[in-house]
Amino acid sequence: MNNFLLSVLCLVVTVALYFANKKLYRRFRALPLMPLVFTPLLLVLMLVFGHISYQNYIGETHWLLWLLGPATIAFAVPVYDNLAVIKRHWLSLSAGVITATVVAVTSSVWLARLFTLPDEIQRSLAVRSVTTPFALAAAGPLGGQADLVALFVVITGVFGMAVGDVLFLRLAINAGLAKGAGFGAASHGAGTARAYELGPQEGTIASLVMMLSGVVMVLIAPLVARLMF
Repeated sequence: MNNFLLSVLCLVVTVALYFANKKLYRRFRALPLMPLVFTPLLLVLMLVFGHISYQNYIGETHWLLWLLGPATIAFAVPVYDNLAVIKRHWLSLSAGVITATVVAVTSSVWLARLFTLPDEIQRSLAVRSVTTPFALAAAGPLGGQADLVALFVVITGVFGMAVGDVLFLRLAINAGLAKGAGFGAASHGAGTARAYELGPQEGTIASLVMMLSGVVMVLIAPLVARLMF
């Protein structure tokens, strides 16, 4: 099988596994079965045991990465439908987004330096708390590596989504606005998906915070590069 056909087959398998996994998750609702967790695990096993190189896999499946951009922008629809809520809480949302972005960047870089991680990893970790399309755009001025950025973003999203409910319970946070903002700021796409499971208001706020955090990160990336690297 030539490389093109192999890449097309990988694309078909990826999409099929995702939809099958999504159906499975809707039935059982267990975190390990979440498509963002279980599907990549299956794909890694397929590449390892099928002796398929990453270059052959990504050849045609890169179109799925391209779709992240339109998918992120699509979150603007529920945001528009809930403008009244946003106008009522714009000050707290703005302050929260700026604080969350600054804390995420500084804590990531300082912890990476504490553990003496390579410079390339430090630069890639700096943008881990914003959704992938914005993270990749911000990684350019910082000198981060695209593959590492995408990996760190996914890990951050899954981890934040997994522990978010426990943290809210421990901290006695019950307000839907606060939960949505927390998920959107800390675990971007994965957290926003979880926020929509909690309710429409939580999902809307998570969508807004996720997009605003991404925009802020892209805008301040050149400044972060000057101050921290």
